[in-house]
Amino acid sequence: MSFTKLGLSKPLLQAIQEQGYTEPTPIQKQAIPIILSKKDVLAGAQTGTGKTAGFTLPLLELLGEHAQSKGKHPVRALILTPTRELATQVHESVLTYGKHLPYKSTVVFGGVGINPQIGNFRRGVDIVVATPGRLLDHIGRKTVNLSKVEFLILDEADRMLDMGFINDIKKILALLPKNRQNLLFSATFSDDIKKLADSLLNKPALIEVARRNTASELVEQLVHPVDKDKKRALLSKLIKKGDWKQVLVFTRTKHGANKLSEQLAKDGITSAAIHGNKSQGARTKALANFKAGSIRVLVATDIAARGIDIDQLPHVINFELPNVSEDYVHRIGRTGRAGSEGVAISLVCVDELQYLKDIEKLIKRKIPQERIEGFEPDPTIKPEPIKKKSNSRNRPRNKKPDARPTTSRSSVSRSSRSR
Repeated sequence: MSFTKLGLSKPLLQAIQEQGYTEPTPIQKQAIPIILSKKDVLAGAQTGTGKTAGFTLPLLELLGEHAQSKGKHPVRALILTPTRELATQVHESVLTYGKHLPYKSTVVFGGVGINPQIGNFRRGVDIVVATPGRLLDHIGRKTVNLSKVEFLILDEADRMLDMGFINDIKKILALLPKNRQNLLFSATFSDDIKKLADSLLNKPALIEVARRNTASELVEQLVHPVDKDKKRALLSKLIKKGDWKQVLVFTRTKHGANKLSEQLAKDGITSAAIHGNKSQGARTKALANFKAGSIRVLVATDIAARGIDIDQLPHVINFELPNVSEDYVHRIGRTGRAGSEGVAISLVCVDELQYLKDIEKLIKRKIPQERIEGFEPDPTIKPEPIKKKSNSRNRPRNKKPDARPTTSRSSVSRSSRSR
C-alpha cells in the first residue's frame, strides 16, 4: 500500500515524497484512516514504529477541513508529550509534513525562556506541542486559550503517568471543550493507562502493532553477566573491540551518567551525558553531536532519553538495569527503529538478577546470556540491595521536570511557525 491510498491531500503527499517515504508503516496504515474517520483512538505502539507521522499526518489533514480565516488563529490541536526532547521531535514532524500548509505551530517546554513562547501565542497558533508543566505555566499566566481545541493527542502516555503528570493532565483536560477528538498513544498498557483511556476516550478504536509490553522483534537482546566493579572496563572493551561508532548507554542515576561519561573519556572514547540536571542547551548540543557522529557514546537516564529519535541506531547498552521493568522496553526501543535491526546489551551484576527476572516476565521471554572471557562474575559475591533513585511517581509536585523555568536562555531549536 502507498500513502496515496490513505486519503491524504496533495500537500501532505508532496511533503511525504520529499522525505523519501513511499510506503506507510503498519501503525500508519492502521491509524491514519481511523483518525481521518474522526474516531477516538487508543494505540499501542512502541517508539520507532512511525507513530509520530501516524498521528501528525491525519491531524494536519483534518485541520484543513475547517480552515480558519485570516487573522489570529486559535489553538485547534494540542499534543502533550512527557519530555522536552520528544516535544521537539514531534514539533519537527509537524513542521516537516505541514510545510506546504498554512498552519502555524509552536513547541512549549521548560528549561528555556518563556517570553518567546508567549509571543508566539499572542500571534496565534493552530497547533501546540507541549510538556504538561510548562503548558500549565502558560495557563496560569493566561497566555494561552484552549477553549477552541478540536484535537487532543497524548503521546507516550505511559511515560507521562510514570513521571507523575496525571494531575497536570487532569487540570489541562478540564479546560478543553468536551466535543473533541482524542488520540492516546502508549508503548505499554498498564492498569493506569486503561483507567486514563476509559475516562478520556469515547468508544475508541484500538490499534496495536506489537504485542502488549513486548520488546521490538527487530532488536537482538543479550545479557553479559559481570561484576559491578568491572562493568565500565567491559563496556569500553565492547565498544573498542566492536568498533562501535554510535552507542546509547543507560544508567539509573544522573550522577552515574556523569561518572560513566567521564570514565569513558579517560578510556579514549568520546562521550557526553544527558539527564534532567543538564540545561536544555547542553542536552540539545549533546544530542546533536551524537547524531552527527562527533561523539561515539551518549550516556542517558531514562527520562532524558525520551524523544531521542535516531534512525539506524545500532547499539543500546543497559549499563544498569532499570528498577521499573517497563523502562527496559522503552530503552531498547531506541534501536531497531524504522525497520532497521539493532542490538540491546545489558551488563548485569548479581545485585540486578531480580530486575532481570522481572523484565523477562514482562516481555515473556528469556534473554540469552553470554559470559565474556576475563569478565566472568565472581560466584562468591553476594547480592546487595540497590539504593533506588527517588522515583518520579513520588516526586514532590514542585520538583517535576519542565514545571519551572530555569536560567537557561537557549531558544527553541526551530521556528515556531510552519509555513
